[in-house]
Amino acid sequence: MALNPQLFPNGMPVPFVNEMFVFAREGVEFEIDKIPGTHGGNVKAKGTIYMSNVRMVFVANKPVGSFGAFDMPLLFVRGEKFNQPIFFCNNISGSVDPVVPDGEHRALYSPHSFKILFKEGGCGTFVPLFFNLIASVRQYSQHSAAQFAASQAAPRVDPLQAAQTPVDEMMRSAYVDPNDPTRIFLQQPVQESQLRRRTYQSQPAEHSM
Repeated sequence: MALNPQLFPNGMPVPFVNEMFVFAREGVEFEIDKIPGTHGGNVKAKGTIYMSNVRMVFVANKPVGSFGAFDMPLLFVRGEKFNQPIFFCNNISGSVDPVVPDGEHRALYSPHSFKILFKEGGCGTFVPLFFNLIASVRQYSQHSAAQFAASQAAPRVDPLQAAQTPVDEMMRSAYVDPNDPTRIFLQQPVQESQLRRRTYQSQPAEHSM
């Protein structure tokens, strides 16, 4: 993950090289833990989830302290689950491993727990797309990792390798639920800029919103 990734002035995340945004869902509530500089490390905010072939990015409608956005590489998401509680709204929960800076030891960075709550409208489009996209990314990653099976040392997982995952066919056959306000991008939403990111790095909140 990366706290406060780079955003365009309209709130769209600045894409990585070869990154393709697939869909976005406004009006969700997002919960995340272990955020430095916040009370108890827990954050709850309303905003928009953007999904690409590399990551999902939550962008808050209003910053909560130093928290303005949160970036989660799809290859680092674990234990994702769709929950349908009787007395509360439908939600997706899971955990995400942090992106460890070069030279740092992974043992010093523990996973974050997250929850995406659908409080405005249905989720019949978002949920299957979410799980299918993560499954496609993992399948491609496992295929690539098999090419290095002869090596005794496990290769370091590069979250940007997910950009090579083919998602066109999945999107062409996506089911659209009329009760779900999720927006599917038939063309990339940011074309006026050639700005592209090449590495993960956190940005101060005041430069991200």
